[in-house]
Amino acid sequence: MRKRTKKMVSSMAVFLMAALLVACGSKTPGTTGQVSTVGTAAAAQSPKRIGLVMKTLTNPFFIEMEMGARKAEKECGIQLIVKTGAQETSIEQQISIVGDMIRDKVDAIVIAPGSSVELIPVLKKAQDAGIPIVNIDNRLDPAMSKKAGLVDVPFISVDNANGAYLSAKYVCDKVTAPTKAAILEGIRTAANGQERRKGALRAFDENQKIKVVASETANWKIDEAFEVTKKIFGDHPDVGVLFCANDMMALGAVHYLEQANNRRVLVAGFDALAEAKSAIKQGNLEVTIDQQPSTQGYLGVKYAIDMMHGRKPAPETMIDVRLVSKETL
Repeated sequence: MRKRTKKMVSSMAVFLMAALLVACGSKTPGTTGQVSTVGTAAAAQSPKRIGLVMKTLTNPFFIEMEMGARKAEKECGIQLIVKTGAQETSIEQQISIVGDMIRDKVDAIVIAPGSSVELIPVLKKAQDAGIPIVNIDNRLDPAMSKKAGLVDVPFISVDNANGAYLSAKYVCDKVTAPTKAAILEGIRTAANGQERRKGALRAFDENQKIKVVASETANWKIDEAFEVTKKIFGDHPDVGVLFCANDMMALGAVHYLEQANNRRVLVAGFDALAEAKSAIKQGNLEVTIDQQPSTQGYLGVKYAIDMMHGRKPAPETMIDVRLVSKETL
């Protein structure tokens, strides 16, 4: 009888441990509930592995994104494998990274794709291998995804067009005389870059005093933005407003303008990097947009955990953007 009782107590302990480790459960933006990736004591010894694939870590935006993902890793007891390209244009490198994760049989992949199109085939291979995919930051092309059979991929990001509109409108509202404007675009195959350009153009169109004379890509890069800005002002020296689709490009543009001793240009950015906030305080940058990258990284991992447990997250989650200017700082 004593042996049987001991056996029952042992079984009950295992049951209670399993109950305590049940899904560190689904979480919606703004809630604080936790979810666990483990259902048994044995699983706790071998945590689930989630791959986080980002564009680069040379941009502080993605460092913030990783911090959010690490928070979810700590809360949920999973193992986060972070991989990035050397640059935001390193699309082939991202494709190779996903291929490696398929080979290594990770349990889920959270990806901020450098291209909205070129990553689709390899992500379809991952999905075919039974690996759940969560898309954050830059949206995978819906039509191309459907055509390739890549379905049920939740998307977490911000309304890029609206964020760009708010940023560009902030500087447009300061324009009261005929003024020329220019745009520094992101990667042209990236949906977020396309949306930000659209949002900025909408703001420019609303002010009849403004005429857009140039729209060039600097591929999200600070050094390339310096050179592209130099070319734009060589062709159009009287440009008075410049919208940059991310802060790295805005900082490159500001650096050129400082060297050219041109302090009359209203420059708008997007990302709310610490360096951009500093530039706002110094009066070199007018405005930027906080798209809460840490929240995107955090929710990306949470959604991946949900999918690993058979739960279906919302197909689309839009995080609020915040306008950052001298007034809000």
